[in-house]
Order: sequence, then C-alpha cells, then structure tokens
Amino acid sequence: MDKVVATLMVALVPAGGAYAQAASGTEACQGLARLELKDAKVVSAETLPAGAFTPTANTAPWMVGDPSLYKKLAAFCRAVVRATPSADSDTKIEVWLPASGWNGKLRGQGNGGFAGEINFRAMGEALDQGYATAGTDTGHSGGATDASWALGHPERVTDFGYRAIHSMTQTAKAAIKAYYGSNPKHSYFGSCSNGGRQALMEAQRFPEDYDGILAGAPANFWTHLLTKAVADAQATTLDPASYISASKLPALASAVNAACDAGDGVTDGVVNDPRRCPFDAATLACKERDSDACLTAAQVAALKAQVAALKKLYAGPRDSRGQLLFPGYVPGAEQGNGGWGPWITGAAPGKSLLFAFGTGFFANMVYERADWDYRTANIEQALKLAEEKTAPKLDATDANLAAFKARGGKLVLYHAGTTRRSRR
Repeated sequence: MDKVVATLMVALVPAGGAYAQAASGTEACQGLARLELKDAKVVSAETLPAGAFTPTANTAPWMVGDPSLYKKLAAFCRAVVRATPSADSDTKIEVWLPASGWNGKLRGQGNGGFAGEINFRAMGEALDQGYATAGTDTGHSGGATDASWALGHPERVTDFGYRAIHSMTQTAKAAIKAYYGSNPKHSYFGSCSNGGRQALMEAQRFPEDYDGILAGAPANFWTHLLTKAVADAQATTLDPASYISASKLPALASAVNAACDAGDGVTDGVVNDPRRCPFDAATLACKERDSDACLTAAQVAALKAQVAALKKLYAGPRDSRGQLLFPGYVPGAEQGNGGWGPWITGAAPGKSLLFAFGTGFFANMVYERADWDYRTANIEQALKLAEEKTAPKLDATDANLAAFKARGGKLVLYHAGTTRRSRR
C-alpha cells in the first residue's frame, strides 16, 4: 500500500530541482519554539542528528515499520506541537524538516482506523525522499480500533473528523516558512482508509491546503459504512450457528471461483466481473457432517438471507422502504490478505476489524453509551441517529470540488483489491 502511495505521489509532483534552504542548523530549529500559531503551541523543537530518531514507545508496529528506516534518515528539525482549537481539544502534531536537501515540498500524512497515533513510518519515508512532512494523532491517544476516547467528548470527534488534519497542515506550513524562509512550492497529502476519508475531507472543506491529494480506499461515507458493519455483525453473530469461521473461507472462495471464474472465458483464479457472479451459498451445504469444506444448514440459511448472512453480506443492508443503505461485498475477495478473515469474519464471533469499528463508532460517538448493545439495534434508526449527530463531522461526501479544481488541485483516488491477480 505504501509503495502505491509513493508511486502515485511521484505522478503528482512536477519536475524540478531541489530547493536551497534559507536557514539551517540548530539555532534555526530551536527558533521554532517561539513560533506563534493559532490555537497551538510548539512544545519542543530540536535538530536530530542523522539516524538518531526513535519512534515513541508503544507505537503500533505498522505505524513504525522497519526500524532500519530511521537509521538511514539524514539530520532533521523535529517540532512537536500541541493544538487546542477547543477547550476539550488536545491534538499532538509533529513537523519534520530536512536540515539539508529539502525538495521544496510538504507531504502531510493521514491515519487509519480511529487514529490515535502518529504515522512515523510514513513520515520517515517522506523525509527520506526530501519532503518536509507532518503527522498528527488527531486529538487523542489510543489504538486504531479504540474509540473509547470519543465517549462524552464531541469536540474530540470534530478534531478526529476534520479539524486536526487541517490544523496539522496549517502548522506545518507556518513551520516551513519560519525555518526555510519560504513557503512550500507544492503541498501534498496521501493516505488510505480513514486516511482516504481525511484526504477527501481536505479537498472538500479546505481546498487551499493541498495541491495534490491521494485518497486511497476512502472510508468517506463513514456513517453508512459503519452502519453496514453493525448489520454484518448482526447477520453473522446473532445466531451462533450462522457464524462462518475463517477456516471455511478457502472453501467459500473456491466455490465462488468455480461458479464465476470462467465467466469471462478465461480460468485464471480471478472473477472478472463480480457483479455478474451467480454464486449460490446453498451449493456449499454439508451433505453429512460439518467440516471446513462445507457449510452447516444453519450457516447456509444465514448466508442465503442475501441468498440472511452471505446474501446480507453480498447484498448490503436496506431500509424499510427497500433503499440500499450501503453496498454489499462483491464475490471474489473472500480469501487472502485484506479479505474476509481479518475484516468480516474475524478469528471468532465479534473479533473482526469491522465489528470493532462499527460497535466502537455507535457506542462512543452516536449513542454515547459504553454499554450499547449492537444485538438489539434497529439498523435504520441507528443510521438516522448517526447521520444527525456525526455526518457533518465525519462524512466526506460533498461531490462539489469546484474550489479545489479552480486552484489547480489534483485528486487521485485508488482502491486496493484482492491479492489474486490475473495472469493475462
């Protein structure tokens, strides 16, 4: 995924040489401690020697990446900032500025899941490529699947939704101007998932922030996406017999391929057009005893509610009028990295990523009750409340990008799919 971001980012960058830095050294970096910022204060500013940076303890491994990355980083000025745009805000921001060899550009970094940590890995990669770069925890500390920080803190939900990334960007530009004596010639933002939502939010709300934006796999219709996550949880866990374990996903994926792979005239392990796949879960029914190669009668019945859980999973939830609330999953990506295992079925009932995101969102941001029970939720009513309370803060769905386009902004959207690839 990060290689995709790097490749696409290069496509957005016009040709040009490196920019000379107007000010450098320890004194210039320390001077950032006196920088005046709106609703923010520089906590510390210091020049780190080459290879000296160490990520904060307890940072998630995927936010750290390969430790060797930091050993090869050249010296840079590290500014740590605390932003407080509201009385209940406490947003940590870091800005990293190359001590030499700055390419004249800013690259802002986004967050996955519920954020809560700064993406040091992405910042390190950007710095290694010559960018000035910035990251933020979006106003709280916690793991990517933890939304407990939001309970009783609507201002922090606003920070998470859009305010923190904008504050990060404005802070980074001010630091760049103070340190180098000039504004960045171009500013870019790239991230995926919730970071893709942040990317679209920037283009929609703050078109002046960035010249080029990469929105990867954007979770931009946040309220509807996580309503579907709760609907999926109900479909696969309310009846214990309907739960489909990860061990059965290979058989499910094989059955989908058997039904649909050859539809395009080539048998290559890829369902070319999943929308036209006529897969029927009933074909996987166990003939005798239960095994990983088949589905029990209860599981087939659950899945057949889309054909109650595969049909619900594949078709997506609808309201009382039959209107689709959010699209379902298309056949063909049940197995592999990023497939149903980690995201939908999980290692056990209620242990998938989408279960954590859906229940965390509704319990802490929508209903604001730690004991909220997804099992008794009315999906249509839950979505209505989610839209009323959180859509203005979290949904990045405004299709009017005229202001961003008018100033020459470039937006690239991409989405990673199944790891299986066509051999054609």
